[in-house]
Amino acid sequence: MKRIASTPRPDWQATAEQLGFAFHTFDGEPYWDESAYYRFSLRQIEDDLEDPSQELHELCMALVAEVVDSEELLQRLAIPPAFHELIRQSWKQGDPHLYGRMDLCYDGTGPAKLLETNYDTPTSLYEASFFQYVWLEQQLQRGQLAAGCDQFNSIEDKLLQAFVQGGFKSPMHFASVRDSLEDRGTVEYLRDIARQAGLGTRLIAIEDIGLNAGGRFVDLLDMPIESLFKLYPWEQLFNEAYGPAIAGSRTQFVEPPWKAILSNKGAMALLWERHAGHPNLLPAFIDADPAARLGPGWVRKPFFSREGANVEICTAGGERLIEAGPYGGPCIRQQFHPLPVFAGNHTVIGSWVIGDQPAGIGIREDHSPITKDSSRFLPHVISD
Repeated sequence: MKRIASTPRPDWQATAEQLGFAFHTFDGEPYWDESAYYRFSLRQIEDDLEDPSQELHELCMALVAEVVDSEELLQRLAIPPAFHELIRQSWKQGDPHLYGRMDLCYDGTGPAKLLETNYDTPTSLYEASFFQYVWLEQQLQRGQLAAGCDQFNSIEDKLLQAFVQGGFKSPMHFASVRDSLEDRGTVEYLRDIARQAGLGTRLIAIEDIGLNAGGRFVDLLDMPIESLFKLYPWEQLFNEAYGPAIAGSRTQFVEPPWKAILSNKGAMALLWERHAGHPNLLPAFIDADPAARLGPGWVRKPFFSREGANVEICTAGGERLIEAGPYGGPCIRQQFHPLPVFAGNHTVIGSWVIGDQPAGIGIREDHSPITKDSSRFLPHVISD
């Protein structure tokens, strides 16, 4: 694994805009960054990332199967009791799921360490799937990459397969928060793949979903929503005014309610309890007393934080880092395992699982040890 400096394509911004990548730049700073790329060997990809991702995913699925049958475990994850049965039935009846992303710490020597699972509303999908593959093809055509370079990236193919075979109802509505450009880009990309799979599709802002007198969720044309891909977290849906209507709505949700277990950082503590010493897991514990004084070498994360918000680090040397944010509530305390640093950048690997199969990776860099919403996305290649 090496970080290789690279000359950006002179027309990359125009290419991005032509291909619908509207969020390639935020506040004048590039989010997509092709001034460098990461190079992996095939062995590193297959042995250190792909195989562990498959094993970790299977551990996650086994954890869900256990948690849904345990009121005590659902309570430990701070899931509201009113929704325990919804989650339980969602799993028991085999509600189909689409995708998830594991964030891994890996420096090229292994073993990769699981930092957290983003299995409900993961983003960075379009850039990991489509746009970095466009970059690879164009750089090969222009002679900027050595012939034979490849990429760990079957994300789009597996998404198409999942939509074809997954048992999703048609038409499927695709919803995100109205004012989020990144979320809108993600749902439009998924909607396009669903159309290719033969599903009828409709786009809607999450704020525009209504509830009719019969208890059905409806769109702006008052049409019942049979199937809904919602880029909106379950823990927030549970707290919405219409949350109690979910169970009786007859809407098929994607991701399904059981994903609330794996979008919860408390799952990292439950995984460690069951598989202590696993080479790809970090010691993690539900933090019963966030105010307690602890020895150095830990990371505290709220169960429901996103994009690094409210994460607190105490390094092995005692240095403290805290990222502000809106999240409170219960936390986990995970062993501090520093991200690798390449050219002054802290690097995290997102390993994508589509359906139940590892499908590719995306790489984000941040100037800080805490990966935030201001991080940058860099492409990668496989080359021996």
